[in-house]
Amino acid sequence: MNLSMSRLAVIIGVGALFLVLVLAGTAVLRMGSSGTTSIATGIATIGGPFALTDHNGRAVTQNDFRGRFMLAYFGYTYCPDVCPTTLTTMGDALRELGSAGNAIVPVFITVDPKRDTADHLKVYVPYFHPRLVGLTGSAQQVAAAAKEFRIYFSKAPDKTAPAEDDSYLMDHSSIVYLMGPDGRFLTHFSHGTSVSEMVKKIRGFL
Repeated sequence: MNLSMSRLAVIIGVGALFLVLVLAGTAVLRMGSSGTTSIATGIATIGGPFALTDHNGRAVTQNDFRGRFMLAYFGYTYCPDVCPTTLTTMGDALRELGSAGNAIVPVFITVDPKRDTADHLKVYVPYFHPRLVGLTGSAQQVAAAAKEFRIYFSKAPDKTAPAEDDSYLMDHSSIVYLMGPDGRFLTHFSHGTSVSEMVKKIRGFL
């Protein structure tokens, strides 16, 4: 089953617009007692505390990645095209960086913990890079992590499939984040970013 081009465009468009609003901050008009208005802007942070399980079954938190750059992507293993394409780009970029890429931990965080167990991720992640870390957890843990990274995800509606069917798709933001050794957000890569573009941008932070 493949996403239609229209659905894919909507998902990517919504995710990109949401990220722009997050990075730019939200302007709020405030009315003073004198009748004058002022504009207050707030820039939302990306990244924060999380508690998940890696593909080896080990409990991890954000502190396990301190001291290293983290290249993080939220998706799911049953994704038919967007996720494999993005993970391939991440892996190729790290290989092109050579030894400099050793300072970066590539991380794949599932938005589909029902199907993406630690055992399933352990088989999946090596296809893209030998150091790729797969993270899963309870539905609540995954939702909390996605919220910290401002990631949207939702089970795609399919009225034709029975309730117990496990062949469903997930709608989700398709954004790769580069986080610094201190856990702070550095930059992002939108869906469709080329390997060369990703490498060039990452080199600027190494």
